[in-house]
Amino acid sequence: MVNSEQRRRQLAREKYERQMKNRAENARRAKRRNAIIGTSLAVVVLAAGTAFATGAFSSDKKKDSAAAAPTAAPTPSAAVTPVKGCNPPAAGAPNGKQWKTEPAMTVDTKATYTATVDTSCGKVTLSLDAAKAPHTVNSFAFLSGEQYFDHVKCHRLTTEGIYVLQCGDPTGNGSGGPGYQFPDENLTGATYPAGTVAMANAGPGTNGSQFFLVYKDTQLPPNYTPFGKITGGLDILQNIAAGGVQGGTGDGAPNAAVVMNSVTTTKS
Repeated sequence: MVNSEQRRRQLAREKYERQMKNRAENARRAKRRNAIIGTSLAVVVLAAGTAFATGAFSSDKKKDSAAAAPTAAPTPSAAVTPVKGCNPPAAGAPNGKQWKTEPAMTVDTKATYTATVDTSCGKVTLSLDAAKAPHTVNSFAFLSGEQYFDHVKCHRLTTEGIYVLQCGDPTGNGSGGPGYQFPDENLTGATYPAGTVAMANAGPGTNGSQFFLVYKDTQLPPNYTPFGKITGGLDILQNIAAGGVQGGTGDGAPNAAVVMNSVTTTKS
């Protein structure tokens, strides 16, 4: 017989899966809507006889953030609870660079890659698995080398049903990405125990820049590419989680204003 706690967890997982489907559909609608707006603006500009560079009105923003079917992060509360151990972020802003295609494969699948995520709440180190997720590690290393993650906040914390901190969106609201997408990897038998690093997405083959860090054993379907392990700083993530979510819910912007001051990836 299923007890009340098991039933609660089952309902939570089902809720997140429904949200994932809704988010993917919203992303498709937004893309169509942006294309229509872009076309209308182009007509107006041409009628005025003004020339703009190619791509001035293009929109390649894809909603690639769905660690267990995310919704857009809610508007931050006016009263944010300070979290001990977290400091003001380093000065600067995300560069928001965009690319049309996935970066060329330069990753060495036989090498060890280590990422250092220096956040405003402390450093988190990751061991990246290039052998099992070469495209994912290649993209992560490329983006970190482009300082794409620098000054980007971790916009989503979940403390009920699933236990993750989601980062990597330069817009800070769950809708941003690098302009390209790439296929899923390493999904066969994928599980998400504490310490897992995995990609967020909006459906199959929609990986971009958003990823999530699992701070407590989490049950998810094998739909999110695991590409590394947390080797240092799990206690920092647990401290962020203990600080809670803005508004007192179990899913949204963390009370801790977590910003990635810098992210570096090294090969050894």
